[in-house]
Amino acid sequence: MLTGYEKFKEKIFKLTGIDLSCYKERQMKRRIDSLISRNSFNDYDTYYNALLQDSHLFNEFINYLTINVSEFYRNPAQWEVLEKEIIPRLLENRKTLKIWSAACSTGEEPYSLVMLMTKFMKLENISIYATDIDDDAINKAKMGVYNEKSLANLPDGFVSKFFIKNLNTYKIKDEIKKCVEYRKHNLLMDKYPENCDLIICRNVLIYFTEEAKNNIYTRFSKALSSNGILFVGSTEQIIMAQRYNMEPLKNFFYKLI
Repeated sequence: MLTGYEKFKEKIFKLTGIDLSCYKERQMKRRIDSLISRNSFNDYDTYYNALLQDSHLFNEFINYLTINVSEFYRNPAQWEVLEKEIIPRLLENRKTLKIWSAACSTGEEPYSLVMLMTKFMKLENISIYATDIDDDAINKAKMGVYNEKSLANLPDGFVSKFFIKNLNTYKIKDEIKKCVEYRKHNLLMDKYPENCDLIICRNVLIYFTEEAKNNIYTRFSKALSSNGILFVGSTEQIIMAQRYNMEPLKNFFYKLI
């Protein structure tokens, strides 16, 4: 059993700004121990020193840490609610929307949002702000190249309309890419955008401690516009949402009180 995890967490925080104490300890430590073992290191110190020397090893660590699992239109029934009820509600009082895709991973979510929004407005009026803590994920998102499996949930016609097929891969068209602005962002530390009409943060907070989640939900609440809505993941329903000045609108959708 590896020892020295507390010291390792401190060093990683100083190096990356990622506070491992905010993640569920047993789960995160198991992931890191597995990674250390897979790379044939015997302890945290030698592994940490190797991270400083080897950019490939460092990028692998960040990727593994941030758990980039995504697909287009993940949980399609929820995207249907977004299309049929949430977006029309938000557009009742405005012509454009300020949308933030937080912890956007490799881009499937923000690009899904752009495609969905074309049902309501012209591309030149669509703007999605998308953030993630992982540089590699953001770079993949900017490239916009995906395998067929990740496109499985998309509505009929979206693939032929918005992608260019090349052998076994699908590249998102530039006209969709232009609607998304990517930025590196740490949910635990960095400043949040203001007056967001819609914030989407899904299947990420399950990895955080309760204290970290409380902090993030409080900050999401303050980042919403007066009629704004927060869209969370299928395993992330907010218990006692009123603590954050929010209340359920639909399953997985919360509005300010």
